[in-house]
Amino acid sequence: MTYPELIIEELDQLVEPKTSQLGFGKYFTNRMLLREFKHGTWNTGKITAYQDLHLPPATVVFHYGQAIFEGMKAYRHPDGSVKLFRPYLNAKRFNHSAERLVMPTIDESYFVETIKKLVSLEADWVPSDEGSSLYIRPTMIASEPFLGVKPSSEYLFFVILSPSGSYFRNGFQPTKIKVETTYIRAAEGGTGNAKAAANYAGSMLGSKIAKDEGYDQVLWLDSKERKYVEEVGSMNIAFVINNEIYSPKPKGTILDGITRRSVKTLAEDLNFEFNEDPLTIDSVIQSIESGDLTEVFGIGTAAVISPVGLLNYMDRDYIINDNKIGEISQQLYDELTGIQYGRISDRHQWMIDVE
Repeated sequence: MTYPELIIEELDQLVEPKTSQLGFGKYFTNRMLLREFKHGTWNTGKITAYQDLHLPPATVVFHYGQAIFEGMKAYRHPDGSVKLFRPYLNAKRFNHSAERLVMPTIDESYFVETIKKLVSLEADWVPSDEGSSLYIRPTMIASEPFLGVKPSSEYLFFVILSPSGSYFRNGFQPTKIKVETTYIRAAEGGTGNAKAAANYAGSMLGSKIAKDEGYDQVLWLDSKERKYVEEVGSMNIAFVINNEIYSPKPKGTILDGITRRSVKTLAEDLNFEFNEDPLTIDSVIQSIESGDLTEVFGIGTAAVISPVGLLNYMDRDYIINDNKIGEISQQLYDELTGIQYGRISDRHQWMIDVE
């Protein structure tokens, strides 16, 4: 499906693509997608110059946090083509988040096809270095100016693009994680399984404290008992115990990660057991001490797979796998990135051509 009615504006000035020494989320392409919702309907939308948004101080998003987003990537393949990774799952999750925050949904085909068009126009910005990609950030915010506590009647949907390198400074290397026992990321009945901006704002204090103490991220526990492991930073989490992969099942407080879904499928392809039963932090620590736990890794769009080499719990550091990348983590990373970058067969047909 195409959208010939999508307005594509000519740009007066173009900045040369930035494709080296990228970091993460530092640079942005020349164009963005912008669409408005007013009077109960979405307008056509347009691809226009990357620009500031001009909103009144009373705009709902500033006061009541009606904001959601997605994280996606476009990859350069060896033949020079550019492909998206499972974009229709992002479209579905975006709409799930919108419904949870009483926001209008976006037609899934519109979501994917207009992003494909935007990326195709900015294809020169898709880097080809190992570990790099074009990060895609679809976002929706409440844009009506008023101060009453109720859902906005106006919204902005926009998509920006950022050529990016590794999410972590040291690339695919083991990280140090602190188990957070004071603060929580999400509670039952809340917005934990939606990509709501407020979820990330609420996680920043615990993350800052951990980083100030020398750790890279935090491992969140459940809000009720502070007993069950849930997510690490902004990623899903997995543990390898007796050669079986344990990763808490997405539910009301855990985001249904698209990378996690993919890792689960690949793990099963490779004949690894993938267990989604609840896992307590005490059992994790006991498994480290007994030697049964051999690997821990985060799973997410930005970092793909992030090995954990150290876990801090109750002021004690526990070293995992001698602070080395585990065999299963490496194998899953190689499988998934091999598909994403076109080095191995896309047997599940996850990659979608941009053009």
